[in-house]
Amino acid sequence: MSDAARTVVDVIVEDHREVEELFREAETAVDPAELRRATDRVIAELVRHSVAEEEYLYPALREHLDDGDELADREIEEHAEAERTMKELEALDAADADFRPKLEQLIAEIRHHIGEEESDALPRLAAACPTEELTRLGEQVERAKRLAPTRPHPSAPDRPPWNKILAPGAGLVDRVRDALSGRTS
Repeated sequence: MSDAARTVVDVIVEDHREVEELFREAETAVDPAELRRATDRVIAELVRHSVAEEEYLYPALREHLDDGDELADREIEEHAEAERTMKELEALDAADADFRPKLEQLIAEIRHHIGEEESDALPRLAAACPTEELTRLGEQVERAKRLAPTRPHPSAPDRPPWNKILAPGAGLVDRVRDALSGRTS
């Protein structure tokens, strides 16, 4: 399937598979430095993914599903919980005894979120939304991920229009911080 023909469902599900692979890397890391690098990659990908969903997927749920407001609000709250967990992980040293349990908490939260999205929200959106719109949303999600922050910002807006206005600036700052610190994201 060419990139131009990928729907938002295709993009989100592919992201989920990539996140799962990053989880496996983090779960099998032995050395604290390796664990830190793997966790930083998990956090960066989750933040980019979450920002893109909040900018484009959740507004589409609100527009196309009868219970879209309730569903999007629940998904946003799950993102907020995960973002708080990511912020806590960022503050911990990978050798700290609390680090791995906190990482396991994050992974469990996200796996639950992925399961709900893939079994409910995404199939329902695919059924309710025209293919052209799904494809346009897929392109928007991919573009948003390229500009999105790479670090958690729990106090940042998570709803349009403010999230779409502020996320690219935060993303630029995060990418500069990543480059200066040598953090891989």
